[in-house]
Amino acid sequence: MGQERGAAVAVGRAAAKGTPLNFGDGAAFRLKSGRELARALLVLRLCAFPRLVRHILATSRKILGSRLWGGLLRATFYGQFVGGETPAEVAAAAGRLRAVGLRPMLAVPTEEDVGQEKDGEQWYDANRGAARDCVGLAAAAGPHPMMQLKVTALMSARLCVSATRPCHAPPSSPCRNRRNGDAAFRCLTPEENRHLGVSLRRLDDVAGHAATRGVRVLVDAEQSYVNPALSLATLALMARHNRGSPWVWNTYQAYLQDGKRRLAADAASARRRGVCFGVKLVRGAYLELERRRAREGGIPEPVHPDLDATHRSYGECLELALGLAARDGEGVGVMVATHNEASVLHATQRMEELGIPRQGGGVCFGQLLGMCDHVSLALGEAGYAVYKSVPYGGAEATLPYLARRAQENQGVLQAARRERRLLARELRRRLLRRP
Repeated sequence: MGQERGAAVAVGRAAAKGTPLNFGDGAAFRLKSGRELARALLVLRLCAFPRLVRHILATSRKILGSRLWGGLLRATFYGQFVGGETPAEVAAAAGRLRAVGLRPMLAVPTEEDVGQEKDGEQWYDANRGAARDCVGLAAAAGPHPMMQLKVTALMSARLCVSATRPCHAPPSSPCRNRRNGDAAFRCLTPEENRHLGVSLRRLDDVAGHAATRGVRVLVDAEQSYVNPALSLATLALMARHNRGSPWVWNTYQAYLQDGKRRLAADAASARRRGVCFGVKLVRGAYLELERRRAREGGIPEPVHPDLDATHRSYGECLELALGLAARDGEGVGVMVATHNEASVLHATQRMEELGIPRQGGGVCFGQLLGMCDHVSLALGEAGYAVYKSVPYGGAEATLPYLARRAQENQGVLQAARRERRLLARELRRRLLRRP
């Protein structure tokens, strides 16, 4: 408890002094234990070889058996990227983050893709219960709590696709949107309509419970073909719950060619309706899947053609989001969710220019647990509000999440050689007992 209070005091002093950011000296890693440093260096080096990691995750259980396999995961990938399984383990992980000036953002990493639909409502109802439990854990994890939510854990992914597919009924049909003829949760079978109603009630129940407990819900974006439905559902939740404060936030993926347009349109819609607006801005996590689907389906790729275009898109979306925060104050929340150092530095510079304070101004930063810690810790030491996404659950439940981290790391971690060098340098310093 004293350690956490000391971290909070240090952050407050840093914010008051306007401490500049420095990602390159590695001093922030002095806040981590030797065991944490060694594990991070091992796992991040392995993740630079995603095929090897996928092979380890897929085959090691057959070779080692369940017990040894679980121990291996906990000592490596699971321990690096997952907060734990039990409430006590999650609370301990949250405490370790608070002790170094960071905030936990809890997440149940359960989602569904087209072709994985479950029979009946039992699986989705169980996930609703897990999401409500997540609200409770987040509320107990410290001040300014946040959590992440995946819509396809509570609603069929196939429904998300069919619900926003253009309606081919006659113009006079009631399934038509009167303004432009597009589908708007209307062109559905009776069974789909029933599932939609139940799913929306599940989402509303979780969002309402979170708002009552003072927990902000950041709805994750998923694949491009389900995102239109996710956005419609999220905007509906905003309209119900974002009165006076942004309790429900939507996620915008800058690697999608229509990312900025969707962000601008949704922000305008929220403003017209007089509701608060929350934005989590990411680059995107389904790049290979999006490109493979476009290639196999003979359709245009929804993502930008190259990394430079994605960087430009992120910068444009960031400028738009920060402008909203500067204009509307507490009516807008923005999370700059990125591991890119240039984007982080640009965001902090624009916050200074727009007069957005480091804490309390509606803008925060986010990175994944176990990744980009040199950026997270430096931001925290400089007085910014920083969240680490903390997935939790058993090894079996989190295995798809871990596999995706390995896939994402092919781009992220190979570019983040600086973090591995800083980890190695800090370990050498401790082994040699240098000051």
